[in-house]
Amino acid sequence: MLTDYVKNWLARADEDIKTIQLLLKEDRGHPNPVCFHAQQAGEKYLKGFLAYHDLHVRKIHDLEILVKDSQGVDESFAELMPQARLLNQFYTESRYPDDYVEFSLQDAKDGYEAAKKIKDFVLSKIETPH
Repeated sequence: MLTDYVKNWLARADEDIKTIQLLLKEDRGHPNPVCFHAQQAGEKYLKGFLAYHDLHVRKIHDLEILVKDSQGVDESFAELMPQARLLNQFYTESRYPDDYVEFSLQDAKDGYEAAKKIKDFVLSKIETPH
């Protein structure tokens, strides 16, 4: 059901997508924040899907686990595993100085595409008002 809780997950994910778009505008964005927001968007869309099905939303950041949880509702979520794997690398490595990795602009663009695929897939599986 499309509750306020679900709508909030999707709205926060949309904010991450809009942030990415601003950061990538004219290829002047810094790749690491783009990568981080791409991971966050994917995470929030998947959690929104789980919440839509009234399932417990775990406080985790591993998209592979969230995809597996989603597969419990709809096996076709397995096709999102490559995007989940790609986005997983951006969580810790883009946030913490001790683990900092400098991602490329291509990494950022690939992360954005992965996040958009998750978004489109999730939204195709839930009923949203038009």
